[in-house]
Amino acid sequence: MTAARIPEAVPVAGSLRLEDLYRRHAAESRRLAYLLTGDRAEADDVVQDAFVRLSGRLFVLRSPEASGAYLRRVVVNTVLSRSRSRRRRQAREDRVARLSAPADVWAGHEPPDGPLWDALQRLPERQRAAIVLRHWLDLSEERTAELLGCPPGTVKSQVSRGLATMRETMNDD
Repeated sequence: MTAARIPEAVPVAGSLRLEDLYRRHAAESRRLAYLLTGDRAEADDVVQDAFVRLSGRLFVLRSPEASGAYLRRVVVNTVLSRSRSRRRRQAREDRVARLSAPADVWAGHEPPDGPLWDALQRLPERQRAAIVLRHWLDLSEERTAELLGCPPGTVKSQVSRGLATMRETMNDD
């Protein structure tokens, strides 16, 4: 199998090349991206992404004049997409920070240790969560199911399997 040769400049509508489009629209695209992001480095990244996307669509454009409008739309969509990604990432980080145990979580108590703790740590995440919620926090099957986002029957089976695995692990040790 031979590797496909990538041409240096891809023609658009017969005579226009990506290089020409870049010369014609890069500065305007960079200004637009900067106005939308407020960050020069991010604006440069957005423009680069936009031209990469444009390069994949060159043969679809009906006329060279359409490339400017298409590129503006791609810049706007790229900025919006990055903004959504950043918000999702920040929301995840905030959730993790809220759920993280405070530094004094063990104040007045020793952290768990011993064979029971070791057996619990060897369980798959879902089984461990079901057992901790049901037996350590003494939550009902319904409340545990709600927190885990599954039916109560799944909680029952996860707890049952987890406890059986823990018994086996502790007997083997």
